[in-house]
Amino acid sequence: CSIYYYIHENCQVAIELKGIILQKVSQVSSLYIASSVKTNIFQTVETLLLSFSFRKANMSTEKPPLASGLARTRSEQLYETLAAAIKSPFGSMDANGVPATAPASIGGGRETLSRKPSRRLMMSASPGRSGGAGTHIRKSRSAQLKLELEEVSSGAALSRASSASLGLSFSFTGFAMPPEEISDSKPFSDDEMIPEDNEAGNKKPRFQAEPTLPIFLKFKEVTYKVSIRKLMTSAPVDKEILSGINGSVSPGEVLALMGPSGSGKTTLLSLLGGRISQSASGGSVTYNDKPYSKYLKSKIGFVTQDDVLFPHLTVKETLTYAARLRLPKTLTREQKEQRAIEVIQELGLERCQDTMIGGAFVRGVSGGERKRVSIGNEIIINPSLLLLDEPTSGLDSTTALRTIQMLHDIAEAGKTVITTIHQPSSRLFHRFDKLILLGRGNLLYFGKSSEALVYFSSIGCSPLITMNPAEFLLDLANGNINDISVPSELEDRVQVGNSGREPQTGKPSPAAVHEYLVEAYETRVAEQEKKKLSDPVPLDEEAKAKVLRLKRQWGASWWEQYCILFSRGLKERRHEYFSWLRVTQVLSTAVILGLLWWQSDIRTPRGLQDQAGLLFFIAVFWGFFPVFTAIFAFPQERAMLNKERAADMYRLSAYFLARTTSDLPLDFILPSLFLLVVYFMTGLRLSPYPFFLSMLTVFLCIIASQGLGLAIGAILMDLKKATTLASVTVMTFMLAGGFFVKKVPVFISWIRYLSFNYHTYKLLLKVQYKDFAQSINGMRIDNGLTEVVALVAMIFGYRLLAYLSLRQMKITT
Repeated sequence: CSIYYYIHENCQVAIELKGIILQKVSQVSSLYIASSVKTNIFQTVETLLLSFSFRKANMSTEKPPLASGLARTRSEQLYETLAAAIKSPFGSMDANGVPATAPASIGGGRETLSRKPSRRLMMSASPGRSGGAGTHIRKSRSAQLKLELEEVSSGAALSRASSASLGLSFSFTGFAMPPEEISDSKPFSDDEMIPEDNEAGNKKPRFQAEPTLPIFLKFKEVTYKVSIRKLMTSAPVDKEILSGINGSVSPGEVLALMGPSGSGKTTLLSLLGGRISQSASGGSVTYNDKPYSKYLKSKIGFVTQDDVLFPHLTVKETLTYAARLRLPKTLTREQKEQRAIEVIQELGLERCQDTMIGGAFVRGVSGGERKRVSIGNEIIINPSLLLLDEPTSGLDSTTALRTIQMLHDIAEAGKTVITTIHQPSSRLFHRFDKLILLGRGNLLYFGKSSEALVYFSSIGCSPLITMNPAEFLLDLANGNINDISVPSELEDRVQVGNSGREPQTGKPSPAAVHEYLVEAYETRVAEQEKKKLSDPVPLDEEAKAKVLRLKRQWGASWWEQYCILFSRGLKERRHEYFSWLRVTQVLSTAVILGLLWWQSDIRTPRGLQDQAGLLFFIAVFWGFFPVFTAIFAFPQERAMLNKERAADMYRLSAYFLARTTSDLPLDFILPSLFLLVVYFMTGLRLSPYPFFLSMLTVFLCIIASQGLGLAIGAILMDLKKATTLASVTVMTFMLAGGFFVKKVPVFISWIRYLSFNYHTYKLLLKVQYKDFAQSINGMRIDNGLTEVVALVAMIFGYRLLAYLSLRQMKITT
């Protein structure tokens, strides 16, 4: 393919040559090709090149002459350069690597081949790979083209194109390109090998290499256990999730955690990110040879498997709020918002920045864009360590490849990246620098991902058919050795033990395979890797000591956090409050009440009793409605609260106050519309004083009942349980509200004083009939101060209970 790239695409011989090469490659039975097969391919390509040179030489006499007034195309220049190089592969070349026999010009509108001094072009050059003068290099992760001066001067210029996904290398001699052609053609670019992601926009992500604390992460003999109680009466049993895991990752590297479902990938990732309590874990996890500290929360980005985002916020709003909450106080609001825009550009989200995120019932951005927003939420703080839990789950292969490529770009900016991956494609697999393979909580392999198959071949496990390397490794981790060679040592062990064999196939059982792989790693590789973990990190003591800072760093003051969260809450829940279903529910209920109590007359006892029933219904309706709205608040936002609190985005007190007060403006609009309809249709006292006092009474009832719903939701954090408890509580408060039962037994009469329905009903009666009657339904008409104090106490008491319940809630990943 590299040869074909430099030859005119419309040339029939080049097309035939490409077909022959691809046909030869397709005959290889495995992605990891033996050295003898590689040699055979190299020799075949050399033979094809010689054959091509003679065929092209014979065709040149039949080639029609070019028009004198036309400049030569780039493909013709390349053809003549290649032809000259092949005709005299060991001939003389000038200092720029251009064959001396190459023609200088053709036709009337002559264009001279460039002989400018060569220059170095690279995408990501690594230290220590410098060449001499006259070197042309363009390097990418998947391929590289290298023309060195020493080889050019000897007449053997080498153009090498190596594919990371196939492990092949084609070489041919006698070819040199001017630097202009290299820069124009951009050979072997990752952008050309990866299909264009329509979601990503036209720009490739470019991540700024901003100054950050480099983190060298090491973990030794990491273990984790959980206690499981199978029956209510039985004693808890410890289940081992992780056992003796070792590994390390440095800045600039991408470490992949692979393994089947239930192997402990997410648990290990959470341990490395400090998201799990250290009490149930063992071993050591060090950051720059120092233990974990709270200071690292601001230096660690953690992207959860599920995209926890507010569905009604746009992409730009989501990242802007994250920037304002998480970036340091030293930056101004404008600088933080500018950083959010930069992240949008880096992630290729310009096209959808004004689109809502969306969710299960809200249309929004695509899955790939949503995943990039989740990553943007973390990289916006310029983290030193970025952890991602299955970032490619649910994405198509092209979007998944773009996501992994983005992680490489982030790592190249000096970050340390760790990601779990379930079943990557072969192209994804070869883009990881290091690999940890887990099986049943044990370590089966740790090392370079490019050396994984070599290691397993050394212990006798090789694929018998063409297979995705990741699929091969996952089969081994599951103990499935179908289409995989069985190691002789394992076969002998099974035969001697006369057990551990599958009765249907006669092959070793998954348990026997797993035990063999664990022992093989422990005896062959584990000790060497443990010794490497003992080496000190290449940082001075001052840099190491930075991770021990215990001072928590907030990105904003308490008041700023409150204001930001208040604004975010208003924007997120305005769609929910003003949905057509809710507005229709409230207004239709108001109209029905107005029609049933149309211009009721209180001058008769019967009319007075009817209007008292209306006031009781208003008290019940606006006590029932807010409770069942508020109980969903904290359970639905629990995942978001866990995520943001774990990242130290804000104080819990600022969140709680913003969450409860941001609902108030929205809570007042629908009740106001309700009362405007009901009040005048039913003929209640047409005076400003009773009208506004009635509205104030309803508002107090709403806030008090909302506090009860918040408390129930925060205590239980389970929607089914919370709904059940709220139904029983509201029904009890309604029955004890003073309308159905006038005389309540003494031993249970205390319930009515806890009922906001009772106090609201009494207060509405006193507002409407203060100057009309001394008592109604056995309730004395006074100034109502007692009921106001009771409702205010409920407003603060229920909310205090909800806040204390949130304080006791454990932060989980």
